[in-house]
Amino acid sequence: MSEILRTCVCCRQQKDKREMTRIVKDKTGKVFVDPSHKANGRGAYVCNNKDCIQKAIKSNIVANQLKCQISKEEIERMLTVGE
Repeated sequence: MSEILRTCVCCRQQKDKREMTRIVKDKTGKVFVDPSHKANGRGAYVCNNKDCIQKAIKSNIVANQLKCQISKEEIERMLTVGE
């Protein structure tokens, strides 16, 4: 099976999508982590390391990519992914 490469919105490295965390904004505007990598909506990929995830979320890179505001509760939930 061939690799499907995605680019991290933070560090811009290309990796196989299974090695990354996908954050999605669905049609209703809800933002969440998509462990299946199959949810419908606009997605942003971030490396599976704590530093990249923290930087991408705290510097609003993910919010800018998804073109939305992210609630404080959801930010806290996303920050636990890289731990």
